[in-house]
Amino acid sequence: MKIVTDRSDTRGFARHGWLKTYHTFSFAEYYNPKRMHFGALRVLNDDTVLPGYGFDTHPHKNMEVVSIPLKGRLRHGDSRKNSEVISRGWIQVMSTGSGIFHSEYNDSSTEILEFLQIWVIPKIKETEPVYKNYNVSDKINGSGISLFISPDGSISLLQEAWFSWGKLEEDSFTEYNFHGRGTGVYVFVIEGRIRVGNEELGRRDGAGITETSLIIINAMEKSEVLFMEVSL
Repeated sequence: MKIVTDRSDTRGFARHGWLKTYHTFSFAEYYNPKRMHFGALRVLNDDTVLPGYGFDTHPHKNMEVVSIPLKGRLRHGDSRKNSEVISRGWIQVMSTGSGIFHSEYNDSSTEILEFLQIWVIPKIKETEPVYKNYNVSDKINGSGISLFISPDGSISLLQEAWFSWGKLEEDSFTEYNFHGRGTGVYVFVIEGRIRVGNEELGRRDGAGITETSLIIINAMEKSEVLFMEVSL
């Protein structure tokens, strides 16, 4: 098993008044040639947005975009006249294909918004753009590791990609079995502290794991973990 660890305090960081954002992989003004992507996983941004602010309308093309609210209310709008608000327990999935313009705002005037924005490189390009929200509260609020995105599931991406949410109890041991062949899994600790192999991972630490088909996770305290298995 091979593990490459990305500590939370080594991520790219930018503050734009209304926005505090951390970049696990190279993004915008943060460039690290050793952190360009993990297989098909291209972007993992950890964003905090002040009340009433957000990202003005901007373009996306040929990228699978998954947004996961952790706290607060995320409002989406796009050039196809979609306009919806989601909160924790829901995810937003966009297959941007041939091109789409969209905006993302904190829908609250009093509370901050925290969300993850994840980009996955598609295996097919120039497709018809598609946008949809999904209720995954049963996965996020469950126990153990729950799969919520998969190639043959009700939520899928234009890529060999499996996303799972782990809700792990303190002092527990949990197995993650790989779903695909020729894949790797990127483990991102949202809250808590875990051990994988000889590596201890804390809040907002990440690790790319390859050259195995099974990992055992020891939750050293109550933890929430996002598993992103993608084609390499």
